[in-house]
Amino acid sequence: MNTWVNQPTVEQLQEFCANTMVDTIGIEFTAIGEDFLSAKMPVDKRTVQPARILHGGASVALAESLGSVAAQLCVDFPAKHCVGLSINASHVRGVKEGGVVYGTARPLHLGRSTHLWEIRVEDGEGRLICISRLTMAVLDA
Repeated sequence: MNTWVNQPTVEQLQEFCANTMVDTIGIEFTAIGEDFLSAKMPVDKRTVQPARILHGGASVALAESLGSVAAQLCVDFPAKHCVGLSINASHVRGVKEGGVVYGTARPLHLGRSTHLWEIRVEDGEGRLICISRLTMAVLDA
């Protein structure tokens, strides 16, 4: 069963996020399936901490970006829009500068007024870097 009310292409999603934080830190949407949205993000000068490893806040920014965009695709836009209520993240492993991380958002609950999303951030070898849970509010526009 398809999760999406709206299912744009990854190119349309990238255009939708132009001139936002998504664009600024180099997040690129890579795939949209029946029940997931994926993107990648570079581990570079925009996303590392002084120790030259992936900043935890960058992992959370990837997670919230994926979950927020995915939630928006599940509602009747522009009549409804989604905003973040809460996010938590557990950081499991570091990634050195020069790498790339990959995030995938999947819904855990899609209600009329709230959504709950799980976002996994992994390295290129599929190892878990960060696991996040995002609660979104569904509001009238």
